[in-house]
Amino acid sequence: MTSTSVLVTGGAGFIGSNLLHLLAEVRPDWHLVNFDALTYAGNLENLGAVEGRPNYTFVKGDVAKPEDVERAFDACPAGSRILVMHLAAESHVDRSIQSGQPFVMTNVVGTQVMLDVARARGAERFLHVSTDEVYGSLGAEGFFLETTPYDPSSPYSASKAGSDLLVRAAHRTHGFDVVVTNCSNNYGPYQFPEKLIPLMIANAHEDKALPVYGDGMNVRDWLYVRDHCEALLVALEKGRSGETYNIGGNNEYPNIAIVKLILETLGKPESLIQYVKDRPGHDRRYAIDATKIKNELGWEPRFRFEQALPLTIEWYLANSEWLGRVRSGAYRDYYATQYGG
Repeated sequence: MTSTSVLVTGGAGFIGSNLLHLLAEVRPDWHLVNFDALTYAGNLENLGAVEGRPNYTFVKGDVAKPEDVERAFDACPAGSRILVMHLAAESHVDRSIQSGQPFVMTNVVGTQVMLDVARARGAERFLHVSTDEVYGSLGAEGFFLETTPYDPSSPYSASKAGSDLLVRAAHRTHGFDVVVTNCSNNYGPYQFPEKLIPLMIANAHEDKALPVYGDGMNVRDWLYVRDHCEALLVALEKGRSGETYNIGGNNEYPNIAIVKLILETLGKPESLIQYVKDRPGHDRRYAIDATKIKNELGWEPRFRFEQALPLTIEWYLANSEWLGRVRSGAYRDYYATQYGG
């Protein structure tokens, strides 16, 4: 029987590391290749429980460099069927406003390089993980469908829209087996603490100001990362080639409501909230209609927000040492100590 290798790009990031934990748990016979550039968002400490496995390999490299991508594919055992789960991306909107060039290089050029090498290496399937931000902003009503026209607002979302289109083009031009997923805002363990929920948890715990953009009424659909990873595995194994699937959590909340829930849970005063100038092009509302993936693939989120937010808060409080090392930058020494360089 042919063995299976899964090449996960961005596997040291927030969603990628949670995905590798899931795959190690539910697909223990698969060989897992983690391909990550270890930028600021990549943290191998996230994978301590996975690193000792005999069928896990880490490859340090850049998705935009063909020679690095070739090395990642070389790590897949000879003769195994190869599945690609492409998560590597520059993803922080504020950073893209400061400079869009790294986002174009990683998200657009990197995706094309991955597609080219994956096709040449005979990859069986290419799952491309994207975002609902490619659709732009919603008004007070309505939902993003897979057929919603793209209307990105930031350099980040524009670069992800470009990468989505390149993946679709690979299917139409070359007949390459691809699946695209567009998810809503994730939260959960191992998220880099410049994102809303971990930032607010950390600041509230330390009695620091909680910066909230504008009036705080920007609405997002919140998706627990474990639910997202389970959806990605379903899309990888059961999704129809060439199709796009929206993945949402069915949990719409304004940012200010999230912040107040965190304060309430931690027993902290709302006086810690500090409203700050809104960022340019800040989308007002995102909301996903995930009917397609439910009807076609049988997936729907298992975790309710009122259940998973307390779990997330508990995780960050229990892992204060991890959080401190990320915030101080000390986590970046882990690669050198574990891999000798």
